[in-house]
Amino acid sequence: MTFFQVPERMDFQKNAPRVFKAVVALDTAARAGLEETLVELVQIRASQINHCAYCIQYHTVDARKAGESDERIHQLSAWHESSSFTPRERAALALTEAVTRLPEGVSDEVYDQAAEHFDDAELAQLTAVIFTVNVWNRMNVTTRTTPETG
Repeated sequence: MTFFQVPERMDFQKNAPRVFKAVVALDTAARAGLEETLVELVQIRASQINHCAYCIQYHTVDARKAGESDERIHQLSAWHESSSFTPRERAALALTEAVTRLPEGVSDEVYDQAAEHFDDAELAQLTAVIFTVNVWNRMNVTTRTTPETG
């Protein structure tokens, strides 16, 4: 089978190393206090919305390493219709979609639902994870960083 390789525009890490390291530090700080599988589900979902092939691949691998099942990963794009996610995960995924799709805004309903399942510190961390994955998505989509194929 022949694959089409999307040409990378630039190596962002090489050309902006201080910015790249700052985003890595933000990513590390954002994850603190949250379950690893929840973080990965949020990152995969935002990456799906943003069409970031690199991040979808990267976070799917990390989710599996953290113990996430293939079934739940496969159902993530249709989580609204799936019974495989807990109320806490559903609240996190709804917030992820709202923050990622900012022109639509974050409704009080979505925010309040998340606040029911996360205390203020957790909600701040979750929001930071969502901000951070969106930075990664925009960096990788803009520079056309794509996963290896084959």
